[in-house]
Amino acid sequence: MLELTQRVGPVETTEIHDHLTLPFELRMRGRLRTKTDTGYDVGLFLDRGPVLREGAFLQAETGEIIRIRAADEPVVTAHIEPGLAMARLCYHLGNRHVSLAIGSDESREDGQTGWVRFPPDHVLEELAERLGATLEHHRAPFDPEPGAYAQAGNSNGHSHGHSHSHGHHHDHAHSH
Repeated sequence: MLELTQRVGPVETTEIHDHLTLPFELRMRGRLRTKTDTGYDVGLFLDRGPVLREGAFLQAETGEIIRIRAADEPVVTAHIEPGLAMARLCYHLGNRHVSLAIGSDESREDGQTGWVRFPPDHVLEELAERLGATLEHHRAPFDPEPGAYAQAGNSNGHSHGHSHSHGHHHDHAHSH
């Protein structure tokens, strides 16, 4: 098994040994046993925190370089007018702590459509439609925005990719 232990910067194409195609859920993990695109057994032994992004490179202890690819997975792409309509959609979806990929689609006929991509969820889909989006259910790579705290090269960033509770407990004693 090839042990992938280091994240490395851009490398020459000729140095790439293999590719590893993973869905977003698995690209968030620092420990994983899986197979490369050509079927070679690999294990990830990485620092916790940074998500593996499309095009990232990992290096094995023995020197081999593996390039990460974002797998096609079920997603919903909400197409919406750029500007205020898109800002509202991003605000309301982001306020629900959902990971979002954001972009614009110059290839569309009008050339003026933005898009917001997120995992399928009927509540979020209804919200997006109420805010004026047209939804497309399909399979595509999901590589969401890293967030304001995930600065390149900064391992002290905070990620919302982990599971945690947002519950609040308030104990109040009332004596009357």
